[in-house]
Amino acid sequence: MSGTSLDGIDAVLVAFGQPHPVLISRYYLPYHDTLKQAVLDLHQPSLNELHQTQLVGNQLAQLYTQAVNALLAQTNYTAEHIMAIGCHGQTIRHCPEHGYTLQIGNAALLAELTGITVVSDFRSRDIAAGGQGAPLVPAFHDKLLHHPERHRVIVNIGGISNLTNLPPHGSTSGFDCGPGNIMMDAWCMQHLNKPFDANGDWAKSGKALPELLEKMLSEPFFALVPPKSSGRDLFNMAWLQSKLKGDEPPEDVQATLTELTAQTIALSINAQCNGVEDIYLCGGGAHNLVLRTRLAGLLPECSVQTTDILGVDGDYLEAIAFAWLSQQTLLGQTANLPLVTGARHPCILGAIYSA
Repeated sequence: MSGTSLDGIDAVLVAFGQPHPVLISRYYLPYHDTLKQAVLDLHQPSLNELHQTQLVGNQLAQLYTQAVNALLAQTNYTAEHIMAIGCHGQTIRHCPEHGYTLQIGNAALLAELTGITVVSDFRSRDIAAGGQGAPLVPAFHDKLLHHPERHRVIVNIGGISNLTNLPPHGSTSGFDCGPGNIMMDAWCMQHLNKPFDANGDWAKSGKALPELLEKMLSEPFFALVPPKSSGRDLFNMAWLQSKLKGDEPPEDVQATLTELTAQTIALSINAQCNGVEDIYLCGGGAHNLVLRTRLAGLLPECSVQTTDILGVDGDYLEAIAFAWLSQQTLLGQTANLPLVTGARHPCILGAIYSA
């Protein structure tokens, strides 16, 4: 898995067959700055972008191969033992309103380099059926984290934040809430030359600006009812600059962006998850102590913890989910939830590139 945050590759080795998937090993490979910038550049139209897209896709396949090989080197397993690689790829455009989404990574080359069957392009089939193509992970949350008596909500705070609503006696639902780390990370890089605000310490040094927060919350996306999904196509530095007057202290902007993430998650839960008792956080944003504390303050009737307390490593939960999604593809079983994505019907997701 390599997500919207563009920090790197989360690789996991997962065994199925038990009641729950077993995480055997995990490996993280960070992106180098040149590649990260190349991917960022592809989010906007540019000269010769089709050629550049293919070149970057090939680079990603090489890095995915490196991650797979390093992961296997930590274990007693070899490529011959592996049924498949589930590779989400790197999203560079997500435009379900125009009937497409684009994740790059050259799955064919990845299969060739590793000698392992690759399942990729998980989102396109759902979009073809009229869905958003995202989020896809709620189906896995439903299998892994549903409780028969407790009403849980799983909140993944990656580049974009999304939630899965798991009522004990109702249908599972889910949707994107808005920016997770994406704007906080970008602002932090611009002003501190750091990839993220560790523990939210920089945001803590500032104060949220009510007028700026109001401008941000007026974004029409937040008023949409689910199903809905988003990404860098909407939430990017141009979006942020359009809200700024230009004289705001940088630390106050960071505090406001942190408040935006917290409020849009809390507002989403209050609007769509009536009766929730337990909230479990995962993804990189779960490490932001200021954000976690603020969420707990906005949702005082709920317990707010991380999925780690359930025995599921929140940093790798999404990667485990795509291992499960690839298994569903190979078994010929559907894996989208129409109530989540808005698709007309359940679909078998993914394209298979045999080794």
